[in-house]
Amino acid sequence: MAAIITGLIPILRTAVDATTSYKCRSLWFGFLCIRLVILFLAELPFTKLGSDFSCNSTDIICVNLCFNKHFHRPTAVAWNFIYVLFVLSVFVMELFTSHLCSVYQKRSARAKKDVELDSGGKGESPVSPTEAKSRMVLDLHNDRGTVGFYLFSIFLRILVELWFLYVLIFWNLPALSDDAHKCSTDVCSKSLICALRAAPEKRMSIYALASISGLIIICSVTFCIYSIAHYIFKV
Repeated sequence: MAAIITGLIPILRTAVDATTSYKCRSLWFGFLCIRLVILFLAELPFTKLGSDFSCNSTDIICVNLCFNKHFHRPTAVAWNFIYVLFVLSVFVMELFTSHLCSVYQKRSARAKKDVELDSGGKGESPVSPTEAKSRMVLDLHNDRGTVGFYLFSIFLRILVELWFLYVLIFWNLPALSDDAHKCSTDVCSKSLICALRAAPEKRMSIYALASISGLIIICSVTFCIYSIAHYIFKV
């Protein structure tokens, strides 16, 4: 639980303290938090994967070779790496909005200086606290470049989640069978019969991760269609 809280605080602080907002920004940060919690819970059944794998042999070398042969593709490390890519797909848009906010502030300061020069320098126009703390909302209706970059960040998110589903369904799920399987190696003189303990719990972790990933894909595709229709074609 401490790991979850440690990971959630910077994400929530970034979402709350930012001075720039755009369409469904809170939704994407919400998915970041939900995905982090489910990722933490899903990794729990895999913490003792080595001890859950057993064979009808006391030869540790043969058992380890069969374990490496059966789980020859990464699990938790691949999940964490793809989560980092998901975070990057969100922060791509954050970096872009931060750049736009910086450009807007520079233009505002330049315009204010021009107004002061035109008025003869009789005094600076006061800036109210409300204006100083106001949040800049990106106008996606009049800037197709911003819309294109927004769609690009969502498209990256869809690609990341599709890859994650591929890893879950075609890499991890086939290795979590309830059935015992034979294992033969060049080092061991005889074939071993191996089985995995607590396979249903591990498969449930895969299903939970696949569910949230599918939900993210559905929401991303929906907002892609909405943004194209509403901001580009003005429907």
